[in-house]
Amino acid sequence: MRLLTFFDEFSSEEACKLHFKALRDKQGVVCSKCEGQKHYWLQSIWMYQCAKCSYRTSLKKGTMMENSKLKFKTWYAIMMLMTATKKGFSASEVQRQLGKKRYEPIWRAMHKLRSAMGQRDDRYALQDMIEIDDAFFETETSERAKNNLKRGRGSKKQTKAVVAAESTPLENPETGEQSSSCRFFKMKVCDSFSAKHNDDLITAIIGENAVITTDKSTSYVNISKYVDVHLTEKSSKETTKTALKWAHIAISNAKRAFLGIYHKIKAKFLQAYMDEFIYKLNRRYFGENIFQRLAIALSSSNLQSCG
Repeated sequence: MRLLTFFDEFSSEEACKLHFKALRDKQGVVCSKCEGQKHYWLQSIWMYQCAKCSYRTSLKKGTMMENSKLKFKTWYAIMMLMTATKKGFSASEVQRQLGKKRYEPIWRAMHKLRSAMGQRDDRYALQDMIEIDDAFFETETSERAKNNLKRGRGSKKQTKAVVAAESTPLENPETGEQSSSCRFFKMKVCDSFSAKHNDDLITAIIGENAVITTDKSTSYVNISKYVDVHLTEKSSKETTKTALKWAHIAISNAKRAFLGIYHKIKAKFLQAYMDEFIYKLNRRYFGENIFQRLAIALSSSNLQSCG
C-alpha cells in the first residue's frame, strides 16, 4: 500500500478499528464460551455480545492481536511497512519509523504477522512440475551453544532448508520455443538431515500428481515413492540455470534479502523470516492488495506463540 493511501484510509485509531471490525464481521465471530456464531455489536464499548450466552468478546479476542497492548493504528502501520516493499524492514527499523520506545512489542507483533503469513501459505500445496533443492543459511547459535563451541570456531552455523518452486514450461505454438514461468514457492527449515525428515517435509508441501526435479542428493532417494515422476539432475553450474533454475533464484534472492535487512538471524526464527519472504514472493503481482490480504490473515488467525 502506498503511504498516501494508507494515511488517507487509516488516519485514526477509529478508522483502523472499523476496518478490522468489517473484516471480522465478514468472516464471522465464534463465542469462545458456547461456540455460538450469532452476536450483537455493542458500539459503546466496542465488543461483541453472544446472542446465546451473552458472553462478550473484544475486537482483538480470538485473533492474533489478542492480549496485545499495541493500538490498532500501530498494528496497521506495521503491516503497511512489512508489505510496502519487496524487501521489508527489520524490527529495529520499524521501531524507529514509528517512534516507539520499546523494541520487544514491535518485534513480537512482526513475528505474529510472519506466522500469519506462514499459516496462510501452508493452506496451499504446490502442483504439477516442481523444482526442489537444499539451501543453507548462516544463522546465529544460541548462547548455550556458543559456550559449548571449541575455542576459535566461532558462533555461526549453517541451517538447512528445503526450497521448492512450482515451475511450468511454456511452449510458443508458432515457434516451438520453450520458456519457463514460475508461479509459487515454498521454503521450509529442516530440523534434521535425515532422508525421512526430507520426505515428510516435501510430501507436506506438494500436491497429488506432481512431477519433481531434484539433484542427485541422497536426501531425495525415497521421493519417487510419493510422486508420479521423480527426475534427477547431476548438480552443476548448468543445472542451476536449467533444471533447478527457479529454486536457485529463490535461494539467492532470499539470502540477499536477509543479508540486506537483518544483522543476524537465530536458527529458531529463520522459518519466520522465510515465511515473510515467501508470502510476499508468492503475491508479487498483488500490488496494493497484499496489505488487505495480510489484514484478513491477522483478523482470522489466533497464534498462541510468536516463536
